Amino acid sequence: MTLLERLLGHDLAATHELLALCLPLPAENFDREFDAGWRSLRATFEHMIFNIETWTDLMLARPVRNIDGQNSAAELLSRLEAGYAEFAALARRIEAEGRLDEKWTDTLDDPPRQKSFGGAIAHVITHNMHHRAELQHMLHRLPLPNVPEGDLMGWEMLTHG
Repeated sequence: MTLLERLLGHDLAATHELLALCLPLPAENFDREFDAGWRSLRATFEHMIFNIETWTDLMLARPVRNIDGQNSAAELLSRLEAGYAEFAALARRIEAEGRLDEKWTDTLDDPPRQKSFGGAIAHVITHNMHHRAELQHMLHRLPLPNVPEGDLMGWEMLTHG
């Protein structure tokens, strides 16, 4: 398994696991305000998934999708799975083609700026890791039992022996 495969697999699995914990939560807990992240579980997950979708759209040089409204945990899980599948497929293709150092234009920057595919892919993965730590903090403060640690080595040992 390549380093990229490890990072992509763990990122999706760890985010999915935390979001799945939120499926049975009542809306008042999913929207409870905390002094971390984007202030609530829902807003932090929406931010993370929006970023996966947006960076994928930007790297594919297509219009950034516009998703309105607040999504339920189940809707966010569906968006995560679809968006991450597309992001991961793009990351794998870029790596296989040897294009990680190739530049693309970030049209959301003002003025638009060139960025590397490898930098953008790593940014999405590490951005999610940062926000998962905030989500874990929120889930512990609910309090929700059995909040996973979510580390990469634990994921690898569990899924690949």
